[in-house]
Amino acid sequence: MKKIKLDKDEQSLLEAFEAGQFESNLTPERKVNIAKSAEATFKKDKKINIRISNRDLSAIQRRALEEGIPYQSLVSSIIHKYISGSLRDVLSNKSTNSV
Repeated sequence: MKKIKLDKDEQSLLEAFEAGQFESNLTPERKVNIAKSAEATFKKDKKINIRISNRDLSAIQRRALEEGIPYQSLVSSIIHKYISGSLRDVLSNKSTNSV
């Protein structure tokens, strides 16, 4: 694992956290509310059918196997990351930036 360099304030906060000097003020009601929100966010209630090449499906299944997750979960994760903006088409950005 890559060691992250912390500045003086960050190191101080980390040491205080590890020493147990922080206490949560999360109420039981708020905890239930957060849990319900998280459950609703990740609820998978729709099915889709798509056609992709055998080569792409094999690659997705291989990658999912490496990650230790079902390939459908990997596909769902890729779609979610793309629409939320945390996954971008690098090749598309290169072609528009080089013009």
